[in-house]
Amino acid sequence: MAIIGAGLVGLTAALYLKQRRPGWRVVVLERGALPSGASTKNAGFACFGSVSELMAQEARGDLQAVVAARCEGLSRLRALLGDAALDYRPVGGYELFRHEEAELAAECRNKIGYFNELVAPVVGHARTFHDASALIGRFGFAGVGTLVKNEHEGSLDAGRMMRTLLARAWAADVPVLSNCAVEAIESSAAGQRLRLANGVTVEAGQVLLATNAFATELLPELAVKPGRGQVLVTEPLPDVALPGTFHYDHGYAYFRQLADHCILLGGGRNLDFEAEETTAPGLTNTVQAYLENLLHEVIVPGRQPRIDYRWSGVMGFGPALAPIIDWVRPGVLAAVRCNGMGVALGAGTGWQAARKLAAG
Repeated sequence: MAIIGAGLVGLTAALYLKQRRPGWRVVVLERGALPSGASTKNAGFACFGSVSELMAQEARGDLQAVVAARCEGLSRLRALLGDAALDYRPVGGYELFRHEEAELAAECRNKIGYFNELVAPVVGHARTFHDASALIGRFGFAGVGTLVKNEHEGSLDAGRMMRTLLARAWAADVPVLSNCAVEAIESSAAGQRLRLANGVTVEAGQVLLATNAFATELLPELAVKPGRGQVLVTEPLPDVALPGTFHYDHGYAYFRQLADHCILLGGGRNLDFEAEETTAPGLTNTVQAYLENLLHEVIVPGRQPRIDYRWSGVMGFGPALAPIIDWVRPGVLAAVRCNGMGVALGAGTGWQAARKLAAG
């Protein structure tokens, strides 16, 4: 059994598969020296959707089922690795609306009761969303007229998550082989033959493709398009206190304060969807300027902290909100397209993939 991709989906699928079929030989093949997709490049948001995001997504499918899948995935991840290993913090999530967005803010406030009722059977609480505008002064934001809080979101450390998953995979007798880029999947007498860029071939009875945004490089028929997300991280700001995860602009911008008091801020792909529909790593002046303006004008107004790090990560998107978890060729299962919600959906997607693989 070969799994292509050592991200969150691939590694959780490997662990769940070994639980179901402990006698199976399972190997994970990773193209990079380390996993370098969205699993390691995300912002560490353990979230399932702000009010404006859910409003925008409602027309694309069964929203209650989508929220349930996201919450289930987060629960599975926490149960599999433990909150300490994840540095999981139930800090809540906040959505910001600037004064000039008063109409949208009012619309979202009017929808709070509706979405509370919608998600109540999923989260087990009657009051998930509420108006938290009284906290604007406490956070020190400028130009913000409304805050809506999601009580049941949190944050985690993506680096610790992946380090733990890698260690658990090796401990479960699942080799994770780096610098093993797969160039082709072919049928063979054994089932499947994987041709690697280094000239090696790997024979496997079944294959799981778990490369998310990069899936069409091997299976071009899949309905997956890449979406690059850009991120910056400031110098430590010990006099700033932002307990929570924060969403802005329908979730296209997001930020939180890390344990070392740095502010991580990312997003902006909606400024130019076409330019950001790429698997290439990189930064653009347009998006980086947008993020810096948001930082200087809204988050820490009047200040221009040093930017210590910048990076990009690539997510996988498609026409449906649910991931693809299906047999796409004989012996080849795809578990991809998390639509920017990989942290929430990853472990659940891995679990479902393992269940299908174990059943053959």
